[in-house]
Amino acid sequence: MHQDNATFEPVRDWSNYPPVEETIRSDSSLGWLRRMSPIVMTHKWRIIWSVAAAIVAMTAQILVPRFVGLAVDRALIEQTSSLSLFVIILLILGVARASATFGYRYGLYGMAFKVEYQLRTLLFQHLGRLSFSFFDRVQSGQIISRANSDIRSVQMFMAFAPIMAVQFFSFVIAIGLMAAISIPLTAVTMIALPGVFAIGQRLRKIMFPLSWVVQSRQAEIATVVDESVNGVRVVKAFAAERQQIRALAQGAERLRWANLVQHRTRASHTPLIENLPRIALATVLLVGGLQTIDGALSVGDLISFNLYILLLQAPFRFIGMLLILGQRAKASAERIYEILDEPPGVDDRPGAIDLVPPEGRVSFSEVRFSYGTEVVGGTLGAEHPPTVLDGFNLEIPAGQTIAIVGRTGCGKSTISRLLMRFYELQAGVIALDGQDIGGVTQRSLRSAVSLVPDEPFLFSTSIHENIAYGNPNASRQEVEAAARAAQAHKFIVDLEDGYETIVGERGYDLSGGQRQRISLARLFLQDPKVIILDDSTSAIDVEIEERIHHALRDLLEDRTTIVIAHRLSTIALADRVILIENGQVAADGTHQELLEREPRYAATLASSTETGQPW
Repeated sequence: MHQDNATFEPVRDWSNYPPVEETIRSDSSLGWLRRMSPIVMTHKWRIIWSVAAAIVAMTAQILVPRFVGLAVDRALIEQTSSLSLFVIILLILGVARASATFGYRYGLYGMAFKVEYQLRTLLFQHLGRLSFSFFDRVQSGQIISRANSDIRSVQMFMAFAPIMAVQFFSFVIAIGLMAAISIPLTAVTMIALPGVFAIGQRLRKIMFPLSWVVQSRQAEIATVVDESVNGVRVVKAFAAERQQIRALAQGAERLRWANLVQHRTRASHTPLIENLPRIALATVLLVGGLQTIDGALSVGDLISFNLYILLLQAPFRFIGMLLILGQRAKASAERIYEILDEPPGVDDRPGAIDLVPPEGRVSFSEVRFSYGTEVVGGTLGAEHPPTVLDGFNLEIPAGQTIAIVGRTGCGKSTISRLLMRFYELQAGVIALDGQDIGGVTQRSLRSAVSLVPDEPFLFSTSIHENIAYGNPNASRQEVEAAARAAQAHKFIVDLEDGYETIVGERGYDLSGGQRQRISLARLFLQDPKVIILDDSTSAIDVEIEERIHHALRDLLEDRTTIVIAHRLSTIALADRVILIENGQVAADGTHQELLEREPRYAATLASSTETGQPW
């Protein structure tokens, strides 16, 4: 096989929303904000002009008390200046502050929502790259929680943190202007700062673990809800509604406790942070009032000073909020990074080439595989599960149809998953036309090899779009031709909206046989060179199955086909039958040959019949 990228054109539906190119920094020793900086810095100019607008707004706000004091002294008491002049100045400052406030809020909120979009898209992109082993061990509720509430927490911090930072900038400027009026009074104002700092540090240390616990327990509830909805038929079949409600109530109670502890901590610290400066305000009123009476301080200066102290309340109020948002965002970011730091498990190797349209010759050479031993975070799992395939060898010539037979758990479906490269091998080589599938791109491999699983999955969209999922640009005529081949056209046109019928979640408003036929139509439309049928007609009645098999014989001509066989009628499609036992090929031949000379094959068929397996 040679590399010829021009001959491979994967079917894809180009979107108006291109993938996110920026990603987080890979160094986990960095702080969470530094790790996210490549994403945040894509909006640096928006951040710069938003912060500049915020500085203008805060500067205008800070100047108001000073001009109010001057107006009192010069226009009202001394009467050396016109009051209208100060009114105009204050109006200009008000307009400037209003315009700048709109600018920085619009800019910062826009930046925060863009970061949220990028994070969510980046997370979803990475989830698409992760191997099946990740989804085997991670609850879907945990993933949903990280993709929603955790990203939302980061977005809220991104929106509010710059505003709060500018508030502290205004605090520094206000202190400077206050010192210009009276250094002793400014010193009195600063008395509360050490106490506020100490309380803030304590609050920060407590809030991070509490925020992590809250987010984790929200994920637990999401898992219970997700499983209850997806498994609603099992829940109702066992009349286990109360059991699920009890599980949700337990999770909700655990979340309630964590939230109460979090808010109790906030309630015990935030009032101190906000009210300590008010003690300074009372002291300033006392000392400043005495200085005014003695003539050491003008009335206007005292009014300005008190207005500045009122302005300083906002930064102190924001300290508690900023600490809580910051610790919640940090906990959420760490949870998001847990997924983004997860190695793909199965990834295109360096120098991987696109697979040119193959002839279809498949070979397994000394393949060894066990579930649960994939590399996770750079190290192998501690457990040593039993080996599913152990020195598995099989050659399938191009265009041949084989049936794989064996007892439950012998590795029949594992063979299909490995050929699709859903998992990485522990040892051995799987080749297509002599090319190691580990050396080709996954997209091109899965364009050439197609799988129809035993449990078909339909998306909550129209039947047309479900059939055309692998070829979104297919015409209605092509979709209908595929549906006819899968014996699905008749029941589809009998539906009220025909091919535009929107199927429910997972297609459960259709019967199992109807879902399998739509899944087969999806395969027919994709037109792959290598086909894997994993018990794909198990829910279809015998008469329709016979018609589907007739269509399959035409489809399978000149294609390599692997049939995971659970029915004798399915085995009849095969040129060869492979018996799997102890992770190896135990016997190889036609169905009749194996019945005559291989007692293990007959025993497997008999055992499956006794246990109700539909041979």
